[in-house]
Amino acid sequence: MASFSLPSVMLPLLLITLSSMSYNIDLVDARHLLEAAVPEIPKPGLPKFELPPLPKLELPQIPKPELPELPKKPKVPEILMPELPKNPELPEIPKLEVPKGLEVPELPSFPHLPELPKPTSPAIPSLPKEIPTHSTSNP
Repeated sequence: MASFSLPSVMLPLLLITLSSMSYNIDLVDARHLLEAAVPEIPKPGLPKFELPPLPKLELPQIPKPELPELPKKPKVPEILMPELPKNPELPEIPKLEVPKGLEVPELPSFPHLPELPKPTSPAIPSLPKEIPTHSTSNP
């Protein structure tokens, strides 16, 4: 159930009214500030302060470390590889001869399969040229 109460409407209206009034007051105050003459204040003269020069930092010279000499690599004797013959001799294989007197067995014949008729695609029915319409009026 919705109910309407007067104080719930009045509070937001009161806030809006007060905020708009304070806005106008700020504008008026700003105009007075622009029109008012402000006396100039003399700036005090401060003495210039200079830092004393910093002494130069001298680093002591560090001697460079010397790298120890690496041991010389030992001399490795060369390994002699045995020589392989370039063309190894293979024994000749005699050619096998197939005797001509042998007959190759024939494969058994498959039984004759009946020929099936090719399926036909269903025909698309044609639409009549004049489509009957229903009348909605009573005769």
